[in-house]
Amino acid sequence: MRALIVSDIHSNLEALEAVITDAEGRGGFDVIWCLGDSVGYGPDPAACLDLLQSYPLVAVAGNHDRAALDLRESADFNSAAAFSANWTAQQLEEDHRGFLAGLPEVTTAGPFTLVHGSLRAPLREYLLNEEAAASTFGRLTTSYCLVGHSHLPFLCLENRDGPRFVQFSEDEVFDLDERRQIANPGSVGQPRDYDPRPSYAIYVGDGVESSGSLERHRVEYARTVTQEKMRIAGLPRNLIDRLNHGV
Repeated sequence: MRALIVSDIHSNLEALEAVITDAEGRGGFDVIWCLGDSVGYGPDPAACLDLLQSYPLVAVAGNHDRAALDLRESADFNSAAAFSANWTAQQLEEDHRGFLAGLPEVTTAGPFTLVHGSLRAPLREYLLNEEAAASTFGRLTTSYCLVGHSHLPFLCLENRDGPRFVQFSEDEVFDLDERRQIANPGSVGQPRDYDPRPSYAIYVGDGVESSGSLERHRVEYARTVTQEKMRIAGLPRNLIDRLNHGV
């Protein structure tokens, strides 16, 4: 079994297409596991949802997905994010809204639990420190957990002396074993680790046992095409510019 793991696509169709093409060239995949925030920020929310749903898909909700359905959910967004949430809501057809409304906050796929933020606060918490990781490990009922939300790729291992964050290096194979792990594949549509290239992961395993491997990859995409679409749509300039820098 091969699963393509994506997160934080944020309506960036060119980035999503590039990731799918790259993954297909690396052996393909049987299913997409999406960790939330498929929409928001970018110019193609409907097209991204259509493309995701054209493949076998397991997905969870992100905070921007919820905000596209109910603008009250964007109350804590900055002005640019709130503007894009309102714009995104106007681009969705009823079937897209139905898909987003049906997304769970937490789900499982094989030996993995999928959640956008953390198991303590599925839509809101940025899992970026040992305390947050320990909280999620304490709630975890599967062998491994996949998270997004921070747009920062990492692996976090459960140890006797507490969680340990390690680098989820590009193009390396990380073997999975009986030790529980949390993994973040990084962002497809809006990376924030100072590398503007989309980041994603591949799981290879039998889909049942606590074994297999994870790999993380990056790919170039037609960034200027996405940025021009955003300009035409009138989306905030800082959201356009940040795609150049991966911040």
